[in-house]
Amino acid sequence: MEKNVVYGMYSGLALLMDVHHPDRPNGYGLVLIPGSGWQATQVYGAGPIKDGGSSLFVYIPSLLNAGYTLFVVNHRAAPRFRYPAAVEDVQRAVRFVRSRAREYGISVDRLGAVGYSSGGHLASLLGVLDGTGAADDPDPVNRLSARVACVVAAAAPSDLAHCEGGDVPEPVAFIGMSPPNPQGTAQDPVAMATYRAASPVTHLSRSSAPLLLTHGDADEAVPFRQSELMFSTAQKVGAEVKLIRVPGGGHGFVRDIAKHPEWPDVLGEAVRWLDQHLKATSSR
Repeated sequence: MEKNVVYGMYSGLALLMDVHHPDRPNGYGLVLIPGSGWQATQVYGAGPIKDGGSSLFVYIPSLLNAGYTLFVVNHRAAPRFRYPAAVEDVQRAVRFVRSRAREYGISVDRLGAVGYSSGGHLASLLGVLDGTGAADDPDPVNRLSARVACVVAAAAPSDLAHCEGGDVPEPVAFIGMSPPNPQGTAQDPVAMATYRAASPVTHLSRSSAPLLLTHGDADEAVPFRQSELMFSTAQKVGAEVKLIRVPGGGHGFVRDIAKHPEWPDVLGEAVRWLDQHLKATSSR
């Protein structure tokens, strides 16, 4: 593992990622985004998001065994940084990985994203946003596409305007403005527009990256209906989507899979989804 690779800078602040190399590389890369409630501790010496205890890390052994090169990213977070800082950072991470594809021995055009909770929200945005680079940017990395070819998102918020949670804070800190009321309206049209722009469900289209959703139906932090909405909307617009329901699973369901042999094989399903959509049409 390569620790603390600098994938970008923001006003002198280093943006870091860890690179996990598999024993038997399959030639494909995945950007992994841990869950954090879009927030990070603001004290000197605090560990970064990428070193935290996110449920995402349960996926790492299976993904490495399948041969994927993994790029686990840290991103700017609330309360110091608001939307769209985290989105810009994960897009920068994809661009950076793409710029180093030959160095890492991975496909330049077939990158995937995997995220859990708020990380799943950011991974979903990588699959639905256009992600076109700025052709005239002085940094050649920023000229590259930030779009990924497929996404695996677990316990992920999809509509932030209706994302009331428990253990995971509501997205007020992430957005920096009060949310719309339960009817989905707000006195402040700027706030309403911002919440919609920050919601993956808003951007779904036929051209969205294939999306695998996994969610516990007893999630106490991000309600299961968030994935149901993402699934139904994707079907309506013709995007490729699959939803795996984990019966009785809470927000950190992936940590309990060994105790529930009756549950779907969520780790195996993730690998199969990535294999299907990255390996099938790649041209390295």
